[in-house]
Amino acid sequence: MIRLHLTNEAFEQDIRPLLKSFFPRTEVSVSFGENEPEKDWTYLLRGIWKEDGFLLFLYKDGESETPVQSEEKTVELAERKRYRDEVKRAVYRMLTAETGRELPWGTLTGVRPVKQVLERIEAGESAETIDAFLKEEYYCSEEKRALSLAVAKKENELLTKIDYKNSYSLYVGIPFCPTTCLYCSFTSYPLSRFGHQTGAYVEALKKEIQASAGLLRDKRLATVYFGGGTPTALSAEELRDVIRTVKAYFPVEQIEEWTVEAGRPDTITTEKLQMLYDEGISRISINPQTMNQKTLDVIGRMHTTEDICRAYEEARRIGFDNINMDLIIGLTGENAEDVEETLRQIGQMSPDSVTVHTLALKRAARLTIEKEQYEGKEAVQVGDMLTASVRFAKEHGYLPYYLYRQKNMEENLENVGYARPGKEGLYNILIMEEKHSILALGAGGATKLVLSGGERIERSENVKSLKDYLERTDEMIARKHAFFEQYKGLY
Repeated sequence: MIRLHLTNEAFEQDIRPLLKSFFPRTEVSVSFGENEPEKDWTYLLRGIWKEDGFLLFLYKDGESETPVQSEEKTVELAERKRYRDEVKRAVYRMLTAETGRELPWGTLTGVRPVKQVLERIEAGESAETIDAFLKEEYYCSEEKRALSLAVAKKENELLTKIDYKNSYSLYVGIPFCPTTCLYCSFTSYPLSRFGHQTGAYVEALKKEIQASAGLLRDKRLATVYFGGGTPTALSAEELRDVIRTVKAYFPVEQIEEWTVEAGRPDTITTEKLQMLYDEGISRISINPQTMNQKTLDVIGRMHTTEDICRAYEEARRIGFDNINMDLIIGLTGENAEDVEETLRQIGQMSPDSVTVHTLALKRAARLTIEKEQYEGKEAVQVGDMLTASVRFAKEHGYLPYYLYRQKNMEENLENVGYARPGKEGLYNILIMEEKHSILALGAGGATKLVLSGGERIERSENVKSLKDYLERTDEMIARKHAFFEQYKGLY
């Protein structure tokens, strides 16, 4: 048990992720005010906030008389951002001194570590200046500084080719899957229980598509992304109906990229692939996650490694020339050798891009809810897995082009999209770096409006529940229209 005791709630959301990064499988309990926390802790971190500075004390093994580490800093509380950053750096120094560990991303705990690097590149700062900033401000490792710069440079190169400030993207959510994977927390409904509702969902979604088509009429539609869930969980006819409805109501003449997250190979048929190709879908994902059959069985993916190869080969035969494959490192029971074997097989297939995800332990995932069943079966050598993926990318001609992080990721690592030149997923960059507005439709869709030239971002979310979406489609449409009306003139 790690306890965090603070004067008040200020900076708790900044300190707690750092504690979780240093002690990833240990519970962190938070308390505030004058009442002393119980002494059932391995470590206690106490923070005292003052108007002109702060005091931090780290205690060990229930002994709160003599701290093992302490920091005191003079800084004005009114300078909130500087105060917060000084607190984070002080906490990091204390935990590093006590544990002997350094985190690859230093004090950076946010989802988008590349975003401000890209902004600095756009502002004309040199690579050397940005590297020094990441090192001094956030204590980022040399490896992650280099990765951030490489990704941001590639993003900048791609974004200069499209008028992202005067365009937007469309996300269309299909919340069905054959099964719910062990690690998944997305809005997803297994076909075994909800398959009878796909038709009703398509009709509701078509209604929202039609009603939303004019919301950004003064901007160009740049990319369209069909995600989920697994869009190919629908029948070929149902998915075609959704795609054609988009074409009928949205201005699709200048679209840069059409992506369908085909995802699960057990949903991919020749009929569906041919339909997607005929409809002009330019990019698809076929996602193995792993090529280890034992792991596939454990995580609840009801297909074989042979199914993955079959789906990929059929997509190539039909003519798809931009295929992505998603992999996850850190899956239950795997080690570095398992990942090496997965990479070997993926290399033989030679997809156009590979997205390497590090497992993140989501609260809503079965892996977290049923964690007692999987204790002792955690992945080992996750850092070595990531190293293997970096080596694989270099050897096979893939360059990193987008990057993001999530809370509770194994070993404080990251997710990286690699692609061969010209095969990058533009939508991935646009949504991750929040460069332009995303109009999101369907259950769980989260619309983002980029306002005032990028200075503000406002969000409007659809309900996640399938039942609620079907019953409240008109409400979702009305809510979206009111949201756009509220910010009219700012986007």
